[in-house]
Amino acid sequence: MARHGGQEKAAKSLRLPRTTFESRVRVAQRLGMKPSQGVEDPQNAAHLRARVKRLETELKAANDTALDHEAIKRKIIGLRDGAENAEIPNWVIRPHGPDSAPGVPTLFVSDLHWGEVVHPTQIGGVNSYNLEIAHQRMDALAETAVHLLRIISPKMDYSGIVIPLGGDMVSGGIHPELAESDEKHIMPTVLDLFGKLASFLKFMADTFGNVMVPCVTGNHGRNTLKIYAKDRHHTSFDWLLYCFLAKHFEADKRLTFHIPDGPDAYYRVYNHRYLLTHGDKLGSGGDGMIGALGPIIRGDHKKRSRNAQIDMAYDTLICGHWHQLIQLQRLIVNGSLKGMDEYAYSNNFPFERPRQALWITHQRHGITFSSPVNVERKREKEFKTAWASVPAKEAA
Repeated sequence: MARHGGQEKAAKSLRLPRTTFESRVRVAQRLGMKPSQGVEDPQNAAHLRARVKRLETELKAANDTALDHEAIKRKIIGLRDGAENAEIPNWVIRPHGPDSAPGVPTLFVSDLHWGEVVHPTQIGGVNSYNLEIAHQRMDALAETAVHLLRIISPKMDYSGIVIPLGGDMVSGGIHPELAESDEKHIMPTVLDLFGKLASFLKFMADTFGNVMVPCVTGNHGRNTLKIYAKDRHHTSFDWLLYCFLAKHFEADKRLTFHIPDGPDAYYRVYNHRYLLTHGDKLGSGGDGMIGALGPIIRGDHKKRSRNAQIDMAYDTLICGHWHQLIQLQRLIVNGSLKGMDEYAYSNNFPFERPRQALWITHQRHGITFSSPVNVERKREKEFKTAWASVPAKEAA
C-alpha cells in the first residue's frame, strides 16, 4: 500500500475491487501477517514463476487427495477396470442355439431394505421383517427362481442370467423413524448385505454359468439429507456396495458388472433394449383406482421422449421403488423383499407380498415367460376345496 499510495491505488494495481482488497487486508491482520518490504509487481517474471510453481504444488496436492469416483474405484477399492462402461458379454446379445432354446432369464433384485425392521403387531400381523428374515428370503429367492426356470427348461439350457440390482438395497436410516428403528447402523448393514449378495451371485454363477449385473442406486442408500442430482451415485451406499461386489468377483470372468455413473443403466438382451432405473424420479403420488401406475407410466413416457432425442431409445423400462409388482411388455416394476410395512399399512396401500420379478427374453420373441418369485418361507393357507372345482348348482 505504501508503494502505491494507499489501499485504493493498491487495489487498482492488483485489478481487485477496493472492498475485496480491504477484506483481504483485514483477514491478513487478523491472522497476524505482516507486510513485506513491498508488493511484488504481478508482471515481474520471477513473481510469475513463483506463482506458477505454487499453483502446481497445490494442484498436485489436490489430485493426490481428491476422492472422486475414479480414486475410490482404483485407489481404495482397487478395481482395475471401470465397470461404468462394461461391455455386454456375447452370451447376452448373440443368439444361443435354435429358436427352441428358452432364452436369457432376468431376475430383478431391488428394494431389499436390508436392516429395516417391520413389526407384525403394528400391521395386523400380515408381515414381519428383520435381518434374519431377510437372509431367509434371499435364500428363497435363489431357490424359487431356479425352480421356476427349471420348469421352463428342465435341462437348464440357459446361456446365463441377468440380475439387475435396482437400488434401495439398504434401509439407510434416512428418516428419524428408520434411524431409530433399523436393526443395525448403515455400515455393518452394508457389510452384512455384501456377504449375502456375494454368496447369492456365486450360487447363480455356479447354476447358470454366466451372470450379468447392471446396477443403479436408489434413494434410501444415500448419505445426504436429500437425493443429489449431481454425483448421486457417489453419495450412495448402494454404489459402494456394487463396487465392493465388482472387486470381489474381479477374477471371476463368469460375472460382468455394469455400474454407470448416472441414474440409469442401458443394456440389451439379444435385440431387446432395457433401461434400468430405480424409479424415484418417475413421479410421485397416485391416481385413484390405478394407484402408482399413473405416475410410473407418465415417467416412462418422459424418459422415452428424452432418450429418443439422444438416440438411446429402449423397448422396456424396468424399475423398483414402488414395491408393487407390475409386469408388462413396455414396463416392469419390481416388488420388494420386505413386503408390507408400517408406512404402506397406515396409508391404506394395497397388500403386496414380498416378491421379485422374473422373466425370460427370447432371441426372436422378446419377453416371453414372466412370473413373480414369492419369497415367503411360511406355508400357504390350505383350502378345503379340491385343486379344481365347479360350484354346485343351487337347488331349484
